Amino acid sequence: MESLRRSMLFMPGNNPGMLQNAGILGADSVILDLEDAVSINEKDAARILVRNAVKDIDFYGTEVVVRVNPLSTDFGLEDIKEIAPVKPDALMVTKATEEDVRTVSDILTRIEKEEGLEQKSIKIFPLIETAYGLEHIHTIIESSDRVIGILLGAEDLTADLGIKRTRDGEEIFYARSKVAAACKAHGIAAIDTPFSDMDDVEGFCRDVEKAKSLGLTGKAAINPRQVEPIHEIFAPSQEEITHAQRVIQAMEQAKKEGKGVFSLDGKMVDAPIIARAETTIKKAKLAGLL
Repeated sequence: MESLRRSMLFMPGNNPGMLQNAGILGADSVILDLEDAVSINEKDAARILVRNAVKDIDFYGTEVVVRVNPLSTDFGLEDIKEIAPVKPDALMVTKATEEDVRTVSDILTRIEKEEGLEQKSIKIFPLIETAYGLEHIHTIIESSDRVIGILLGAEDLTADLGIKRTRDGEEIFYARSKVAAACKAHGIAAIDTPFSDMDDVEGFCRDVEKAKSLGLTGKAAINPRQVEPIHEIFAPSQEEITHAQRVIQAMEQAKKEGKGVFSLDGKMVDAPIIARAETTIKKAKLAGLL
């Protein structure tokens, strides 16, 4: 865990003003969108606009991901050829399959060589939004060592399944759990689907809390106002930080006393509890809470 990726903020690739301000909105990552946010007659212009933004705008350390159009369209390959040479942090592969991820990885390898870029410096962020993608998530992740995370796209997934997308999100419980477990198994980020109702603040916060409780590591946002609540919910609470500190202190004391096993507050402390405490402390430091 080198840095936090709690929030990934979608930014329309055809809006110069929003692209200009993308790096000062507080998100850990921004997704410059060439797909859903851009109409067909604006695709070519948006591609050039995003290329120039990645090349020339200061994003102040914010991770820059570009969502390209599906490779099955006339726009996907052109997006990659135009954007990769200016070296975004990652490309987001829409409706990802194993073949798509391998194809994108091969194209990036060629472009990095041609442009004199560091090999494998451009990462891949597959978007899981079909039943096929969900059920093949492990092989999609394993298709390239460029893959650094998965984003769950619930709107397209529920459409593919022929079911209704609801406010409470019970219909995506399985999908969320599978993405969380698969990403944890591979040591990559697991980013939850956006919450589309900007007026339902209470529902949004509950949705973020649910994602966190299932093991997802961050959430996509569609409005800058959603970023701060995401960060607050995904941050360790003061109670969690204090308990983690006590666990680490007790562990260090036990080591000094030559004890292999120790207890805290009458409960035995084992390796998983210590690992959780260490993760909590690391997250707290990265979030500036310690």
